[in-house]
Amino acid sequence: QVQLVESGGGSVQAGGSLRLSCAASGYTVSSNCMGWFRQAPGKEREGVAAISTRSSNTFYADSVKGRFTISQDNAKNTVYLQMNSLKPEDTAMYYCAARVACYSGSWYREWQYVHWGQGTQVTVSS
Repeated sequence: QVQLVESGGGSVQAGGSLRLSCAASGYTVSSNCMGWFRQAPGKEREGVAAISTRSSNTFYADSVKGRFTISQDNAKNTVYLQMNSLKPEDTAMYYCAARVACYSGSWYREWQYVHWGQGTQVTVSS
């Protein structure tokens, strides 16, 4: 049974940092595509970042480029999202997700992800 478990969310002030973790079990992170999505109240879920864990190619939403970094630790079967210079508009529930492969033109399409975690809340105050 595949499980993706997110952790690391919390409350921070604007300008602060958080690191989210996504630990996978029953699933091999190192040969697939892992993504981070977020959903703010009243808004649609959006892709934040993704990593092709075999090639280490990374993809980012324009809104987080230069502030967020996605990375992987294959030995721990875990993917991370380092979030710096956080803004109030980054406030959302953050989800980890997995699919077979990443493509630059579709990494953000949530319906192409097969497995999802339960989410971790990130709140950024001004």
